[in-house]
Amino acid sequence: MTAELNHTIVHATDKKRSAEFLAAILGLEVGAPFGPFLPVAADNRVTLDFYENAHAPVVSQHYAFLVPDGEFDLMIARLDEAGVTYYSDPSHTDPGSVNDLFGGRGAYFDDPDGHNMEIITHPYTT
Repeated sequence: MTAELNHTIVHATDKKRSAEFLAAILGLEVGAPFGPFLPVAADNRVTLDFYENAHAPVVSQHYAFLVPDGEFDLMIARLDEAGVTYYSDPSHTDPGSVNDLFGGRGAYFDDPDGHNMEIITHPYTT
């Protein structure tokens, strides 16, 4: 038997705002609330369950999404339209550019709570 990632919790100050932001950029949908969580399901059945905790600060995490090359430019356009700066590197030193690592394209951007989101068109490993 192999193990598959099923879901992960994404801490947010406003779970609705954060879930809707990510869903809009990636072209996904926000699912129905499940207990205290607001899910966004990726195409590989992994769910990002957005969760609000008013008693703890949000600690920035990194989330990377493998996206189709044919939709990458559309996602960049959505970032532009939303006024969100994207970068070619995880340290956010090269604004408005994308990288060409491992034969694909990639970009990094912050979500409303400062999570370092990444879109890539080719995986870093085989």
